[in-house]
Amino acid sequence: MSTTTTPVIVYSSTTCTYCSQLKKYLTEQQIAFEERNIDVNEAYRDELEAMGMSSIPVTVIGETRILGLNPTRIKKALAQQ
Repeated sequence: MSTTTTPVIVYSSTTCTYCSQLKKYLTEQQIAFEERNIDVNEAYRDELEAMGMSSIPVTVIGETRILGLNPTRIKKALAQQ
């Protein structure tokens, strides 16, 4: 469960299986997040590229960027906020 006020942002796409799994995990853990679907908004793809990321899903928590579904890193990043 997330008690942080730091926003959790998930960069995803419509057809990405790992993105769906990540969003399901965050929802199950009651971690509020903002989805930024790169298929829906080209600006989100540009943001992702500006971070030096070329794959999805990417979870951004504060200054931490997490590629893929990595519950351990997500929990650690939330605990550090």
